[in-house]
Amino acid sequence: MVDFCEAGLVVAISGKPGSGKTTLAKNIARELNLRYVSMGQIFRDIATKRMISLEELSRIAEEDPSIDYLIDSTAIEEAKKGCVVLDGHLTGWILKDIAHIKILTYAPLHVRVERLAKRDGKSVEEALHEIKVRENSEVKRYKKYYEIDVNNLDVFDIILNTSLLSEEEATRVATEVIKVLAPLKFKKKEKKL
Repeated sequence: MVDFCEAGLVVAISGKPGSGKTTLAKNIARELNLRYVSMGQIFRDIATKRMISLEELSRIAEEDPSIDYLIDSTAIEEAKKGCVVLDGHLTGWILKDIAHIKILTYAPLHVRVERLAKRDGKSVEEALHEIKVRENSEVKRYKKYYEIDVNNLDVFDIILNTSLLSEEEATRVATEVIKVLAPLKFKKKEKKL
């Protein structure tokens, strides 16, 4: 079997809030002995440092591209180091030319709302409001700053509906796909050199 860390594997996992991207990314990193980096955590850290809500930071980021550029440059820097799984809403698109494997997690809105409410100790109504505000803000920013259409999924190697699988099953499926695709991607990049 390939030593994925030694090979410098880079896995990018994207998905909407509550789609399971962070859980999947952490599990894949653990299973394949890779580093884990969360773009969402960087965004949350910025909000905490500024003592504002995620909703407020999203609104500010609509007018101040430096927030997204900081997060994205961090993703690129970490990816260039290799041996890493990165998760974030835009990570698959931002790292489309760097990551060996790009995974999109998906779950229906009601599932994502329930997950966020449980995770953050919020009411379902609060979680739904937060998701809608964040997603609307992100769609605007991604189009404005990057000309990325989040409905174009061509960059992804796999789209995984996490609502159909347990956490363990989703990890197993994604890990198996990586084990099959990564060696093919390594060979393809070698041929380009």
